[in-house]
Amino acid sequence: MTVTGDSPTDGTFRRGRRLALDVGKARIGVATSDPDGILATPVETVRAGSGDIRRIIELVDEYEPVEIVIGLPRTLRGEQGASARMATGFGDRLRAALATSQRSDPPQVCFTDERFTTVTAQRALRDNGVRAKQQRSVIDQAAAVAILQGWLDEQRRPRPADPDAEPIGLGADFEEDE
Repeated sequence: MTVTGDSPTDGTFRRGRRLALDVGKARIGVATSDPDGILATPVETVRAGSGDIRRIIELVDEYEPVEIVIGLPRTLRGEQGASARMATGFGDRLRAALATSQRSDPPQVCFTDERFTTVTAQRALRDNGVRAKQQRSVIDQAAAVAILQGWLDEQRRPRPADPDAEPIGLGADFEEDE
């Protein structure tokens, strides 16, 4: 579910790569999609802190995404805690850096609910034989993949054009077979 940002909500899906970020205190997991927005794949883990925005900008230059999807870790009650505020702060800094760059069409930055993505990523890694100690180096990338794949799937889900419209084939002339 897209929570906030500039992503279209009218059912259109703009062709192009997406970059997803799982922002944490120590590391930022990065994933990307194919240009058709079907499959998310891991890219790398960026050390959070000095130089993290610069590295993400380098990845933007390399992958040329049309959108950047940042996971928003809400609480179980749907509220924004410290981690969500950290992610939105990072997103704001990234937007500002993109706005001051020389790009004619910078990627949009949006946020999506990412509850349980780290747990999902840990389970998937464990199910594939990756031990807990080995997971540390790739867990953030796997979480970014889960964030992006969930977002892509949500964007691709058909939405009704008009909830008040009559279903096709039903109307005044419709006769039900008995």
